[in-house]
Amino acid sequence: MSSVLTQTHYTAEDYLALERSASCKSEFHDGEIYAMTGASRKHNLITVNIAGELRSQLKKRPCEAYINDMRVKAAEARSYHYPDIAVVCGSPQFEDAHVDTLLNPTLLIEVLSPSTEAYDRGSKFAHYRKIPTLREYLLVSQDQPSIERYMRQGDVWILTEAVGLEASVPLESIGCVLSLGEIYDKVLDDEEK
Repeated sequence: MSSVLTQTHYTAEDYLALERSASCKSEFHDGEIYAMTGASRKHNLITVNIAGELRSQLKKRPCEAYINDMRVKAAEARSYHYPDIAVVCGSPQFEDAHVDTLLNPTLLIEVLSPSTEAYDRGSKFAHYRKIPTLREYLLVSQDQPSIERYMRQGDVWILTEAVGLEASVPLESIGCVLSLGEIYDKVLDDEEK
């Protein structure tokens, strides 16, 4: 997330109209629009590696994975976001006929960047927690093989961590497992391994 646009207050309809014709992406929360920044090489490699692992594990199953450009609406939080990866199991539900705003994600994944880490851990996660269908949320480090997994159990979110290239993360909500060795392939320098 970068900077707020100059108009003082936007409706969700204003935001969607602007966003669908914009040349760059932005997120929305409670009347304010925030321009998004680009991603680093490591960020992109990690995102592609995760998407590749999920694609192979979700084949022939009733789940779909989306990368980067699928907007997610957290209706109760009055916000729209672009997670790095969103997965929905069962029938995907979209806000309208544009089929570009997912309403019912099962799993959301954010690859942490220095400029967005605090937001991804704080306000953005608070918005995501208000999505009733969301079961798991992953925060993936760019700088070391480390993934934080938050799993919804009733009204409580339970944190587990996986650290090191030999570790793996079970994704109970979608029946997959992510190997950190695969996720960080070609990402870490030799001294970081």
